Amino acid sequence: MADLLGTGGVSLILIAYFLNLFDKIEPEHLAYILMNLVGAGLACWSSVLIKSMPFTILEAIWALVSMIALIKKIRMHN
Repeated sequence: MADLLGTGGVSLILIAYFLNLFDKIEPEHLAYILMNLVGAGLACWSSVLIKSMPFTILEAIWALVSMIALIKKIRMHN
């Protein structure tokens, strides 16, 4: 279960990164923000399951930063 969650989460983060790197998506795009948020959330959950505190902290902060970006995006459109 942890491997599946971690692989899915990291895959989403890497897809977002590569799409941005190759100018296919901007960091401000909703899909980019959501891929990072969901990816970090899944990777964080996986890290909790395998009891890896450093990666739990890393992914929790990544998810938090992505959530802040999402809130800023929503506020800009209102």
